[in-house]
Amino acid sequence: MRVNGKEYRTVWLEGSTVKLIDQHRLPHAFAIADCQTHRDTARAIQTMLVRGAGAIGGAAGYAMAQAALEAPQDALLSYVEEAASLIRATRPTAHDLFYAVDHVLRAIQQAGTPATARRDAVRVAEQLADENAKAGETIGRVGSALLRDGARLMTHCNAGWLAFVDWGSALAPIYHAHRAGRAVFVYVNETRPRSQGAKLTAWELAQEGIDHTVIADTAAGSLFQRGQVDGVIVGADRIAANGDVVNKIGTYTLALLAKHHGVPFYVAAPRSTFDLSIPEGSKIPIEERSADEVTWVTGLTPQGRLERVRITPEASPAKNPAFDLTPAPFVTRFITEGGLLDPTASSLRAFVTATPARPTVAGDSSS
Repeated sequence: MRVNGKEYRTVWLEGSTVKLIDQHRLPHAFAIADCQTHRDTARAIQTMLVRGAGAIGGAAGYAMAQAALEAPQDALLSYVEEAASLIRATRPTAHDLFYAVDHVLRAIQQAGTPATARRDAVRVAEQLADENAKAGETIGRVGSALLRDGARLMTHCNAGWLAFVDWGSALAPIYHAHRAGRAVFVYVNETRPRSQGAKLTAWELAQEGIDHTVIADTAAGSLFQRGQVDGVIVGADRIAANGDVVNKIGTYTLALLAKHHGVPFYVAAPRSTFDLSIPEGSKIPIEERSADEVTWVTGLTPQGRLERVRITPEASPAKNPAFDLTPAPFVTRFITEGGLLDPTASSLRAFVTATPARPTVAGDSSS
């Protein structure tokens, strides 16, 4: 991740402290948060101080390593199992979180001694973080082949650096194309109610020097209608075995628009986001977040203060599903570290169960 010319990861481990880019303070301030214990890191995940499927997975793996380091010598396994339950409960939808918790927990359970368990927990957590960053970089190389010079793209929410340990998913092909000298332009959907597009994706693209503009979510249809969108790239929080995609609320609307207007709709995601244990998207739990995220907004005043204000009548209730379901037939291709995949159960199973290998970029229509 490039911030003021310096390279960062979104989340990393220093000793027993998890370091996170504080996403609550962006785009108005850049700060690093310290999480001293696994409970601190779990709270950071739950409050979305760190968010995005890959970054959540990285943080969850590190939280498990913290639990192993904290655990008493005579009750290490019960302590980390309790920690695993706490971490799993923070966000119910994103599969990367469960993937990371299960991998680190398994390493701890298989260790012969407490010392080995602590060492292996840290090693596996670091390995998972490295794999996530590498997957993002590879997704970028694979997906950039789809982007012609001058492409006008639309994305939703934030599936870039801040959503992964590094590189991201949906934005990674755009970063690769830009660094290869191709002109790309990005329409950034604001992504209400938390405005991750307006706050985070726009900030990332500005750091990288990529042409972009922020639009209200409700402006997307007009741009499609006028032929101003060449392709859509989004990330995913969980992908079912049949190719159904659960992603940030509003993704389904974009998929419908893309389908109606004949625009390619790509979903970029690493292997850790695919969940073969879920047969179809309707079985994926959809997180329901606080209504306050809809009824209140936070912004910067002319005096430079961050303030929170209510935007709805006090007596009006609000509903806040965090994600929606896009059926597999609306997906043109999946962009993965294993190459481009058709949205079919057989393609996804072959990818997820295969030994990771050097990706090949299949031919496809460019956006």
